[in-house]
Amino acid sequence: MSSEEIRKKFRDFFEKKHDHKWVNSSSLIPDDPSVLLTTAGMQQFKRYYTGELDAMKDFGSKNTVSIQKSFRTSDIDEVGDETHNTFFEMLGHFSFGDYFKKETIEWEYEFLTNVLNISPDRISATVFAGDEGIPFDKESYDIWSRLLPADRIRRGSREDNVWGPAGSEGPCGAANEVYVDNVEIGTLVFMEYYSAQDKSLTPLLKKGVDVGLGLERLAMKVQNVPTIFETDLFQKPFGFRLIAIGGVDIRYNRIFADHLRASIFLIADGVKPLNKDAGYILRRLIRRTVVSLHKMGLSGSGSESTLATSLDKVIDYYGSFYNELLTSRELTKQTWLDEKIKFEKTLEMGLKEFEARYPALRAQTLKPGESYRIQVPQNISGKDAFDLHQSYGFTIDVLRDLAREGIHKIDERGFEEEFRKHKEISRAGSEKKFGGHGLILDTGELKAGSEEELKKVLRLHTATHLLQQALREVLGKEVQQRGSDITAERTRFDFSFPRKLTSEEIKKVEDLVNQKVKENLPVSFVELPKAEAEKVGALHFFSAKGGSASGGKEKYPDKVKVYFVGKSLDTAWSKEFCGGPHVKRTGEIGKFKIIKEEAVGSGTRRIRGMVE
Repeated sequence: MSSEEIRKKFRDFFEKKHDHKWVNSSSLIPDDPSVLLTTAGMQQFKRYYTGELDAMKDFGSKNTVSIQKSFRTSDIDEVGDETHNTFFEMLGHFSFGDYFKKETIEWEYEFLTNVLNISPDRISATVFAGDEGIPFDKESYDIWSRLLPADRIRRGSREDNVWGPAGSEGPCGAANEVYVDNVEIGTLVFMEYYSAQDKSLTPLLKKGVDVGLGLERLAMKVQNVPTIFETDLFQKPFGFRLIAIGGVDIRYNRIFADHLRASIFLIADGVKPLNKDAGYILRRLIRRTVVSLHKMGLSGSGSESTLATSLDKVIDYYGSFYNELLTSRELTKQTWLDEKIKFEKTLEMGLKEFEARYPALRAQTLKPGESYRIQVPQNISGKDAFDLHQSYGFTIDVLRDLAREGIHKIDERGFEEEFRKHKEISRAGSEKKFGGHGLILDTGELKAGSEEELKKVLRLHTATHLLQQALREVLGKEVQQRGSDITAERTRFDFSFPRKLTSEEIKKVEDLVNQKVKENLPVSFVELPKAEAEKVGALHFFSAKGGSASGGKEKYPDKVKVYFVGKSLDTAWSKEFCGGPHVKRTGEIGKFKIIKEEAVGSGTRRIRGMVE
């Protein structure tokens, strides 16, 4: 059974069970400032579990089904073994106050045995053993007992059998883990609590279900192959490149495949190689892939040919299900080539330097009369590791791979300490230059230096959306955004308009914004193809960086987020292309005040505003 068939059977099965409504995968860049990337299928549904949003109103059902693009770095060191990935597809079904444990467990078992034809004697499960915070999950244990023998139902700890929240706070609950041949293929989370930032738990008003099955591991078991890299998910786009040749460690071939695939999906969702946040994760992936190519004996023109072929094959193979890969093909290839060239300038020298300092443990060929010289594994100091990072661009993942070859050990705590010192020096320089901003959040338009500042920035960001719509209502549709810049102290919004605003106009704009704040409207988003988003009337003008000076319109991806203020997209008072993040309701903004209106160029005005 192909992976494509597994996807289809999963969707069909749950659309027929309790009226699950299909929801497309959300972006890998989440609408959640507490996490860098989307780590689970439930992330786009968090506000339905808490009751802030109504599933019946938005989907026509309390239940949904999706196949979510997901990304986790927690297992990045394990990539290269039989079962671990960074990017993966999560087959998920969710309930917001409808069915609960009995239906969930029985449907999972039915799907595995009747639909995927997995023999029952290959299946086992774990349930939460209980602790002082959450009791033993006896209900799940009893349900599984009707399906499996007692020796294949284990009791697990909080670490393995309590899931959530996704981020610093949110819904969570006891979880069942499902195994096939002792390989975990899915998690059934029963959302019963809201976990606050201090880890305290309060019961949710409505219980929910969050199920995620990993497609890669599921395909491995359905297709009866020993590793995920031998499923069609990897064999179709990579094929022979996943076979170790000439004594090359097979891990490098697998890292190459996993990281190349993952980086393609990140780039398609708008991530760029940078030295911070999601951009740094992408840079780590690309650089580790380049090292893997080198270790596979592919350098120079050989590596570029392999890379180009693999990029196209991955895009073609996955593009049939994730269309955004096809539309971002040229951007992906150019991003990859640019980063590869940049890193290769120091790669060769860096590898030679590492080998000179920390030689691999190799068998020695002795000449007559010579005795063995015993090479001893060395500890790589944190200072040395950071020096290699700074001088040659080696990320910690690359350093770990190289150290593993020589059975050396890295002082990672020392490396982190050196990294911290470097960041403090950079931070001091940043504070001098930018007044303390650009540390926690810096997207070009939004800047925050602490958690407290981040909250203020979110209030001002949403207020800026209200400001733009208010300007258009008071002054007319000729108002178009020319740029914005938001810090914890103020918002600065540039827009097209031919003259100075009167005091009456300024007051009308300010009053209109505060009226919408008072109405406490919900703030939500949808992801749509760009053409469809344009049709619904979402505003999309100029970026802060492009601005009127360059005269260039913002280049949006083919799939965009549209944030809207109101109960639905159709009736929304304000709707714009935007990457987020925002407050959840306009009432969180507080009182908005325009503090200055001025000219910044011919036909362009600037408003500075603040919230109290």
